[in-house]
Amino acid sequence: MVVDYAKWDALELSDDSDIEVHPNVDKRSFIRAKQNQIHQQRFERRHEIDTLKYERIINDGLIKRINTLLDALESHRSSTRTAEELVFQSLIESAGDPEEDRPPTPPDGVHSKVEERPTYSKMMASLVDSVNKEVSASDEDDRFGEYVKKLREHLKKVRGLQAELISRLGELEREEARKITSDSIHTGFDSSSVAKADPKALPAKKGADVKTVEVLNPAALKKDPLKDLDSGTSSGAEADVDEPAGVEDGDEENPEASEVGKEFAKIKSSDYRASMQYIAQHPTVMMERESEGILILAFEYQLKGDDEMARQCVHQSLLLSYCRQLGRDGVAMFFKRVTTQGHQAQKMFYDDVKNTYAHIRTRTKALAAERAADASSGGGGGDVEQIQLHPVEPGTQIRIVVPPENSEDEAERNARAIFDAFPPGLKRALQSASLEEVNKVLGKMSVEEAEDVVMKLSEGDMLNLDAEVFDATTEEGQAKMREIEEFERLKIQQLELEPGKDEKDEEMVEKSAILQSTPDPE
Repeated sequence: MVVDYAKWDALELSDDSDIEVHPNVDKRSFIRAKQNQIHQQRFERRHEIDTLKYERIINDGLIKRINTLLDALESHRSSTRTAEELVFQSLIESAGDPEEDRPPTPPDGVHSKVEERPTYSKMMASLVDSVNKEVSASDEDDRFGEYVKKLREHLKKVRGLQAELISRLGELEREEARKITSDSIHTGFDSSSVAKADPKALPAKKGADVKTVEVLNPAALKKDPLKDLDSGTSSGAEADVDEPAGVEDGDEENPEASEVGKEFAKIKSSDYRASMQYIAQHPTVMMERESEGILILAFEYQLKGDDEMARQCVHQSLLLSYCRQLGRDGVAMFFKRVTTQGHQAQKMFYDDVKNTYAHIRTRTKALAAERAADASSGGGGGDVEQIQLHPVEPGTQIRIVVPPENSEDEAERNARAIFDAFPPGLKRALQSASLEEVNKVLGKMSVEEAEDVVMKLSEGDMLNLDAEVFDATTEEGQAKMREIEEFERLKIQQLELEPGKDEKDEEMVEKSAILQSTPDPE
């Protein structure tokens, strides 16, 4: 294998232990002298680079002023005054801004022996004096033209010096970059920024008094009113809510925005600059609990009849949700897209706010109507029906089967199409293969929506009945055995009472799941 050592050629070593010297020369002294020579050459080269860069700035300013003086002279060519008067007048006109008359301060060590640096005005006056002496020594009758000619010659000289300076500067910079030295080593990225949370902005501790809104169905406030804009479906959209991890049951029932979240909800929906600054100063407002709490504030304002504040709370809540879902750089990405006129993300966000507020307004109207009906009937609130899945026979369990992707079987492709049309919350519950999670999602839907979902699950063969395995030697297992035996005895009696029942109906009874409407007490 051939090894390329060319990358080491750029290293400049001032201490090489492999160096060979004359026997009469001390090796350590030679190496030390070599080090001093390299360091001296490096220092002189860098000092010359700084000097040339500074002189380039001075020459650029001088060339600019000479050109301005020539332009001013050309504008007075038709004047009848003397050439000396015109030159003096043009010199005053080309003086420029007094604040820019003094050259910049040179770097350390550059022209350090010069006690007083001349201004551009003094440089131009010295140049005009020199030109005046040259014109006076000439025998030309056209003194004005001679002034212009001499000034152009000086301008050409300065430009020539500038070209030589730039050439020499480029040569030195290439020489400086040709070698890799210890000065070339630098830290690339060694900084970090940690947004510390404001202790005052932390959520209230568990056990503190929480102000809640008394509604007929408390579970309704836990529903996410957002609709799935990507799939275009609205069935079961309220079920697309992830349960917050690590939250106690008491806090989960009524998530309330902290004082930081409430202050953020008061920011006008059109003032994106203020919203962005507030998020930067209070990073805890990005917590999912805050966005949910602000959404509940929208319900409260809508119940009070304050449509403007309700719409504003919906906007601020969705703003936090979008920023959180876009990832690590979600805040900057969201504000950049939402403030870009005509951007597709802007239209999608505004439509989401509009649809969410419309849903909240519809729900509050329904809640108000239910309250009025309950008050007129004198009842204390009824039960809310829910659709839940349970196995029909003891000793059996419902197994959830998610259709595979990219299947060649036509039936599985059709089942997968049904699965893809479900809301994200329902799809996540099905993928977890937990009947309890599926029932939680169904409980957040209306009865009509849940019945439609169960029908589609049956159509796609996503619900299968399997025999439950249990230990019959334990008391619990023996109880289940007695339950199964009792169920079989009742089924035999039922078949004897209905002798004309078809075998196909018996098989359907064994494989079906009961859709039970279980009350959810207030």
